[in-house]
Amino acid sequence: MAQRQPVLVGNGQGFWGDSVLGPVRLVNEGPLHYLTLDYLAEVTMSIMQKQRARNPKAGYATDFVTMVERVLPRCIDQGIKIVANAGGVNAAACAEAVAEVARKQGVSVKIGIVEGDDIMGQLDELMAGGEEFRNLDNDEPLKNHLDKLQSANVYLGAQPIVDALAQGADIVITGRATDPSLVVAPLMYEFGWDINDHDKIAAATVAGHILECGTQSTGGNFDGWRDVPDMARIGYPVCEAYPDGTFVITKQDGTGGLVSTDTVTAQLLYELGDPHAYLTPDVTADFSTIELEQEGPNRVRVHGIKGHAPTSTYKVSMAYSDGYKVLGELTCTGPDAAEKARFTAELLFARLELDGTSYDDAQKTIEIVGTNTACFPGMVPPADSYEVIMRVGLREYDKRKANRFGGELASLLLSGPPGLTGFAAGRPRASEVIGYWPALLTKEKVSATVSITEVRA
Repeated sequence: MAQRQPVLVGNGQGFWGDSVLGPVRLVNEGPLHYLTLDYLAEVTMSIMQKQRARNPKAGYATDFVTMVERVLPRCIDQGIKIVANAGGVNAAACAEAVAEVARKQGVSVKIGIVEGDDIMGQLDELMAGGEEFRNLDNDEPLKNHLDKLQSANVYLGAQPIVDALAQGADIVITGRATDPSLVVAPLMYEFGWDINDHDKIAAATVAGHILECGTQSTGGNFDGWRDVPDMARIGYPVCEAYPDGTFVITKQDGTGGLVSTDTVTAQLLYELGDPHAYLTPDVTADFSTIELEQEGPNRVRVHGIKGHAPTSTYKVSMAYSDGYKVLGELTCTGPDAAEKARFTAELLFARLELDGTSYDDAQKTIEIVGTNTACFPGMVPPADSYEVIMRVGLREYDKRKANRFGGELASLLLSGPPGLTGFAAGRPRASEVIGYWPALLTKEKVSATVSITEVRA
């Protein structure tokens, strides 16, 4: 395949729930070669696993299918390929839903499906073979929590996506893959890079990391927000990539937002541990070697990146049931509102104790929002006003006790101090807490698979 350069990769989704305007505008406002979409966070997998347990055809990001309906004909006409981890825990079902969209629209399309990340059904065999899945935070073995486990997914790398593209896929749907791999794979495929060319794979990984959170690199969530023009029409990030591993981060012409060395740096530092060793299944990238240059308005050139061999293990993201939480709010108004709010929260727990329902202090959360003590405790001077929000919460393993807490909150409107309001949403109810269990798994024990579904108009 003849190399085209630069290759244009734009990311239109930073999480499941991000605006559908991102991918739609990237496609419509062009030019673009690849549209990537990152839907998955750690807790998302357990939510999708529950959905699939209730419905075998569920367990993927349904927003993705809605988005494909809006852009598929244009993507096929313009040769824009789509790479998304929207498959969640049911990539095959996601692909079938997309295929149905193509059939209805009369569009011919090849859909690549990457599977093998979901190891939930293999855990017993893997543990019998010596894998302990020790928690990376506290070194505890998984065996003590197996009965509560809800999902277990390996972070796959770029190679299976490359294989799908090589088989002619117009759309590639994966389950749990690393966020940067959605960008690494198109560049490997387009430029023919070998996975062992560590510097170039590291450069692509850095590009993927910059793009993965959508507009967080183009002025969103930026402390210089006053200087970001036309934020209502903020542009989504586009990477102009070259065969030598250099690239430019920009956005499409005529869009709002800001691309500067500051906005790019802010995203580079996001979720960063050891800057010398950013670990992915594809490469170990050295972020300390990154060089940024403001090449022009809304253009940041990135180069100089070095990489090393990846580790011999995959990271595994697991989720398990970890009790319940309940959270409620009341607005407290009038003189001494903060004092009144604190008194009201303590009154709530005292009433519950009268009924034989008590909680340890470690289980309780009391926040007085509007006093500088909820988000900035001890960092800025406390303040008072004539209106604050009393936010009370609880962690509890007994669901009945958690719901008993929610049932008492409303009574404070008549049996507490004056000036309480803001209970229109009704009683807060207990919701399940999902615990996160990060672990490692030997790479040789994971087999990724690639299949193609073809729709002919």
